[in-house]
Amino acid sequence: MPLFYLLSLQYVALPKVVTRPEDVQHVSVLKATGLIEAEIAPASDSAGKYNVARTATVTRITEDGMAEINKMLNEPRRMSRTLQMSRNRMRSPSLS
Repeated sequence: MPLFYLLSLQYVALPKVVTRPEDVQHVSVLKATGLIEAEIAPASDSAGKYNVARTATVTRITEDGMAEINKMLNEPRRMSRTLQMSRNRMRSPSLS
């Protein structure tokens, strides 16, 4: 879940190079929502064929990102519900 990934970013030295596909996806979502600044490797090759980005570099957490972190940490009921929903999703079988 991208917001949990955002929480983890506050404890690492930036810039951080990301190579795991699921983490690159989280970085992409967090960048698109303005919660972090990051550089994501081009997702197309020289022939114009789309490829999944393999690397990203997180350069900083934005003010909006820090506000979201503070909101999550200061609203324990919301956070516990979010954690429970995340756990339930992981346990439920895939619909596809």
